Amino acid sequence: MSNNPQIPNDAPLSEAEEAERLAEQAAIRREKLSKLTSEGKNPYVKVEYEVTHSSRDVLSSFDSLEGKQVSFAGRLMSRRIMGKASFCHLQDREGQLQIYVRREDVGEEDYASFKKDYDIGDIMGVRGSVFKTQTGEISIHCTHIEMLSKCLLPLPEKQHGLTNPDIRYRQRDLDLIVNPEVRTAFIKRSQILKEIRAFLDGRGFLEVDTPVLTPLEIGASARPFKTRHNALDIDMYLRIETELYLKRLIVGGLERVYEVGRIFRNEGMDAYHNPEFTTVEVYQAYCDYHAVMELVESLYTTVAKNVCGTDKITYQGTEIDLGSPWAKMTMKEAVKKYGGADYDSWADDAAARACAKQLGVEVPEGEKATKGHVLIALFDNFVEDKLIQPTFIYDYPVENSPLAKRKEDDPLFTQRFEYFICAHEFGNAFSELNDPIDQKERFIRQVEEKRKQEPGCNAKIDEEFITALEYGMPPTGGLGFGVDRLVMLLTDSPTIRDVLLFPTMKPKK
Repeated sequence: MSNNPQIPNDAPLSEAEEAERLAEQAAIRREKLSKLTSEGKNPYVKVEYEVTHSSRDVLSSFDSLEGKQVSFAGRLMSRRIMGKASFCHLQDREGQLQIYVRREDVGEEDYASFKKDYDIGDIMGVRGSVFKTQTGEISIHCTHIEMLSKCLLPLPEKQHGLTNPDIRYRQRDLDLIVNPEVRTAFIKRSQILKEIRAFLDGRGFLEVDTPVLTPLEIGASARPFKTRHNALDIDMYLRIETELYLKRLIVGGLERVYEVGRIFRNEGMDAYHNPEFTTVEVYQAYCDYHAVMELVESLYTTVAKNVCGTDKITYQGTEIDLGSPWAKMTMKEAVKKYGGADYDSWADDAAARACAKQLGVEVPEGEKATKGHVLIALFDNFVEDKLIQPTFIYDYPVENSPLAKRKEDDPLFTQRFEYFICAHEFGNAFSELNDPIDQKERFIRQVEEKRKQEPGCNAKIDEEFITALEYGMPPTGGLGFGVDRLVMLLTDSPTIRDVLLFPTMKPKK
C-alpha cells in the first residue's frame, strides 16, 4: 500500500501542471486553426454576422418567438456531444442560451467540423428555430452553424474557475468571459452613469468637458502626474479636479453645469483609491450648500431605485437605507458626540491642543495646530468610522476648506459639507467662495503650505481663475463625488479594483 496520500479529483492543479495543460491545449488549438485555414475555412475572415436576437430576447420572448427563425452569436461555453446530435451553450453580453445541433439539420460536413474543430471559447454564429426541450429549457434548434473566431487559448478549467485577483484585474477580458457576476457589475456601472446623467439633465444641468491637461500645478494637497508638451515646450499636469474650469463656466453664465470626468492623482492605492478614477462635479448658480444636500439625497435615492430596484441596499453585510432622510450634524456636533470634545469650550488654540493630547491624538505643536486643525484631527480619529448610515457632516473649519464660502455668523467655519456612508467619505460640497480677494489670499496660503511640505514642487496660484472671479461669480453651490465609490456601494463590491475595468497595476516582470 502506498504511503503517498491520494490527491482528490477536485484538487486544483499546481502552477506547473496548469502551465503544462495550457501549453498542450494551445498547441492543439493552433493545429485545428491550421487545418481550417488549409481547407479554406479561416475563421478570422468573416467581417460581419447578422444577429437578430440576443439571449435575453429569446428567453424573455419565448411565447412570441416559439417556432420562429432567429440568428444568434456568442462564445461557446459548454458542449455535450451525443453522437448525431449535441447540446451546447453560447454566451453573449446578456447571458447564456442553449443550442441544439443535429447532423441531419446542419449537414454532415459542418457537424463533423463542429465535433472535431470547435473548442470551448470559440465564437460562433447560429441560425435556427426557437423551441423548448423536454426538460423545459428554451433553446435554438440549429439549421446553420458557423465559426466566427477561433479561441487559441483555453479558458480556465471550469471546476475551479478564475479566482486569482491579480490575474482577474490584469486580464479583465478573461474575467468578463468566465465570471458572469463581473460582467453584471460593469453593466450596472454603465446604468449608474446613465441614471446620474438623466437625473442632472432632468434638473436643467448642462454636461460639459474641460481640459485634462493643465498648464500649472495648483496648490491643492493632491499630487499631480507631470508630463511635457513638446510643441509648446512647457511642463503640463494631468488634472486632479475639474472644479476651477467648471466655476469659470458659471462666471460665463451657464449657471448649471456638470462634468463626468477622469481624474488623476499621483498617490497611494488601497481599497478606496486608484491613481486614475472618475468623478462627477456639479455647479449650480443661486443656491447654497443646503440646496446641494437636497440634490445629493435625491440623486442617490433615484439612482439606487432605478438601478437596484430599491433604495434599501446591502453593502458587505450591512443594510444601508438611502431613502430615509439622511442624518445631519455639524463637525463640532459630531466630534462632541463621538469624541467627547467640545470645540466651544476651548478658550484658544493652546487649549485645543491640550484637549487633543489628553485624548491621545497627535497634532502639530505650536501655531501650526489651530482650533480648526484640532477639530479636523479629532473628527478623523473618532467620528468617520461611526458614520455607517448616510450622514451629512457640515460646517468645516476654514483651515481645510480653501474654496468654500465662510459662514457669515462664524467666519472660522465654512459652508461646506461631506457625506459619509459605510464609514467612508463619498462626496464633498460647498457654498462656493466667490470673493476674489479672499480666494487669492487662501490660494497664497495653500501654495506656501504645499511648498513647505514638498520642497521643489511647482505649485502656483491659478491667476486665470482669480481673474474670472473678478468679473463676478453669482452665489453658487458645488458638489463633487466619486463615481467609483457609488458603483462599489450599489454593486456590493469590497474594493475599487472590482469596479474599474482596468485598475492600475504594477507591470509584471
